[in-house]
Amino acid sequence: MRLWGAAHAVDDLYQGLVPAAVPYFVLDRHYGYLAATGLTMAATLGSAVPQPLLGLAVDRYRLPWLAGAGVGLAGLGLALAGLVGPYPAVWSLILLSGLGVAMFHPAAGKAARADAGDSAAAMSVFAAGGSVGFFLAPVLATPALVAWGVGATALFLPPAVLTAFVLLARARRARPAPASAAVAPGHDRWGPFAVLTGVEVLRSVAFFGLNTFVELYWLRDLHASRALAGAALTCFLAGGVAGTLAGGRLADRWGMVRTIQCGAALVLPCLAGLLLAPGAWAPLLFALLTGAALNMPFAVLVKLGQDYLPTRPGTASGVTLGLAVSVGGLLAPVLGLIAQSHGPRGALLALCVIPPAALLLGLLLPEPGPAQTRTQT
Repeated sequence: MRLWGAAHAVDDLYQGLVPAAVPYFVLDRHYGYLAATGLTMAATLGSAVPQPLLGLAVDRYRLPWLAGAGVGLAGLGLALAGLVGPYPAVWSLILLSGLGVAMFHPAAGKAARADAGDSAAAMSVFAAGGSVGFFLAPVLATPALVAWGVGATALFLPPAVLTAFVLLARARRARPAPASAAVAPGHDRWGPFAVLTGVEVLRSVAFFGLNTFVELYWLRDLHASRALAGAALTCFLAGGVAGTLAGGRLADRWGMVRTIQCGAALVLPCLAGLLLAPGAWAPLLFALLTGAALNMPFAVLVKLGQDYLPTRPGTASGVTLGLAVSVGGLLAPVLGLIAQSHGPRGALLALCVIPPAALLLGLLLPEPGPAQTRTQT
């Protein structure tokens, strides 16, 4: 699970590097805001649209090499994007990087579940890897991009090459699964899975909204320094990593559905504390707590999705790790329109309607049956 967690961190590092690099494309290449948002859209389209189809392919044909190839493609596309000149080439390479991210998730999610068995805590190690990668992206990218400009994207190729080599070597050594193991016991429950996908979409909208506007809220509404605004985003993302790991352990004790409901219930008071706490320092604690509450259900949603679709773990991973998460990013421009009229605080206030909706959907989720809690694949 440590291997899968590290590989997930490297894969999602490239997903996080795109928004971190976009401002420097604006500065160095003089792109307009429309062109800049086009790069973000390219990454989202590449990572979101293909994932359910890739999940179906993984369930049908196994494709153990897909995770390693995906990480390699994600790193190669992002690394070359800062080196080419024409905008169509940059856009295409970022789209290719997003496709690499999409290739990784279904195959890795299925393999990680096979190694984790029925432990939500073990699965949380894999899920937390993605949160770590997204957290590290701006931390690692900003100094390099400030020093060398967008050409510094080439410096981030080695982790992809190393991870791809390790995963591809592991896939070659793995023995083919017997035909009897291709289909797990139990039957697919598409109704609960659809509700679960709705919960993940709402969680994703809140995450992208906070990730986009937390720093701006500190700068524009709290009149804080850039350093303190950066610390606020760091607290939010670090809380997300801690919440992902804690959620897996709580799910093993309390049950998966109860953990999802608890996370949804905690987000609103934490977000209210962030908006109402006085000064610019006190809200930092609530930024940390909001990130933890929001990500508490993350690993559980991935595992529970595979329990609802026991014969299609790759498809479940492609939706819960890919499509549903990316849809949240696609809806972020709606919050941008709100912020344009009412400022970052208005956008964060609009997010307060999401936790109650997620909780209501969470109350509709059933616990998986005994046949669905056994080890998949």
